[in-house]
Amino acid sequence: MPRRRGPEATVFERRAPNPAAVDHALVGATHQVFWLDGLSRPTHPELIEQHAADLVVVGAGYTGLWTAIRARERDPGRRVILVEAGRVGWAASGRNGGFCEASLTHGEENGRSRWPQEYDRLERLGRENLDGIAATVDRHRMDVELERTGALSVATEQHQIAWLEGDDGFLDGAATRRLVDSPTFLAGSWDRHDTALVHPGKLALELARVAADLGVQIFEQSRVEVVDDGPVVRTAHGEVHADQIVLATNVFPSLLRRNRLQTVPVYDYVLVTEPLGAEQKAAIGWQGRQGVADLANHFHYYRLTADDRILFGGYDAVYHWGGKVRAAYEDRPETYARLASHLLTTFPQLEGIRISHRWAGAIDTCSRFCAFFGTARQGRVAYAAGFTGLGVGASRFAADAMLDLLGGTPTERTELAMVRERPLPFPPEPLASLGIRLTDWSMHRADRRQGRRNLLLKGLDAVGMGFDS
Repeated sequence: MPRRRGPEATVFERRAPNPAAVDHALVGATHQVFWLDGLSRPTHPELIEQHAADLVVVGAGYTGLWTAIRARERDPGRRVILVEAGRVGWAASGRNGGFCEASLTHGEENGRSRWPQEYDRLERLGRENLDGIAATVDRHRMDVELERTGALSVATEQHQIAWLEGDDGFLDGAATRRLVDSPTFLAGSWDRHDTALVHPGKLALELARVAADLGVQIFEQSRVEVVDDGPVVRTAHGEVHADQIVLATNVFPSLLRRNRLQTVPVYDYVLVTEPLGAEQKAAIGWQGRQGVADLANHFHYYRLTADDRILFGGYDAVYHWGGKVRAAYEDRPETYARLASHLLTTFPQLEGIRISHRWAGAIDTCSRFCAFFGTARQGRVAYAAGFTGLGVGASRFAADAMLDLLGGTPTERTELAMVRERPLPFPPEPLASLGIRLTDWSMHRADRRQGRRNLLLKGLDAVGMGFDS
């Protein structure tokens, strides 16, 4: 990857590694999701013929799984059926970085700017939600590799240091590098309490196990084609008549026309290295095993796995014309090369390391950067979508919010403006592609111009609309 110099170059261009080192790192990397590789999983039957339920949940990712569990925990006699188009946790829930955050609003700045009057409540509810996840893991003895190590936000450019200086956990460059040793770190802020790390694939399968233990019927390989009045969900070979329905399809096309323009699928790419040896681990420190993310618009996130591999993802956020979700979009050699280059810039002391896995997944991005909620069909259908990368933790909150909405009685959650309001929709094509491409270019430009946002980004900020991974 060529070096770029001057005031409009990021550290990843100014200190780009030798291209041969990048090529070496990627040789032999398998195009496979590390979290799902070799994971033993039970199979569930296909939905065939007619069934009846009090509640049918569509989608067996985190949102659907938590909804099924919380429904049974609230009412053990409730008949709950969960219907999945593929396999449990095969999509975003099995492909993410495993950062389980307390934030429900994609960070404090986004939350305070949108809901200043209720942000303190949202912060409290988010922390209670994270504690609830940990309590469920403990109660059901779930093997999900949960680590409450917190998250380290790092400045990799001079202008980003000021963004951290008011934080309680602020660290100067030397203190940051004592935690995780990268020459790119100029400052940091360690939030010790509001982020946990998990194994995403194990979390999905363990949630499915708990749901089944609680009496939920799970059907796989059963794509719901339509939601009819009744309400009824119909697949190619079966149907479920239910009193209530929860739609947890997230990045996939909504079964409700009203939500078709509320989200766009944005592809996120990830690498995982081979396990670090003792000398490599000593060279970078990282004894606290914190999750790490930098502060750029096009940011990176990284963490250690249980066997001391480095997961390194983010930066590119790729939208494809028409908003389709396709397996063909997952193999993008130029992005994998860019990530490998940025990994070696971050940790030049690891030159020679190999990448073992590379993969991608689609994020359900909405214009306000956090989940939205609602009901349809006279209040008998509830939905949540648009998590924009925060679904690992916020999906449990969403489950409770949807069950509250279906309950019909106001609760603290249903009274939140965050739950009652809908984000601005994305425009249809060709405006969606044009707008996203211009926004993406503008964010890259801001990262190279000391964070200064151009008129387009300022305008989107003013109307509360954006594009993010």
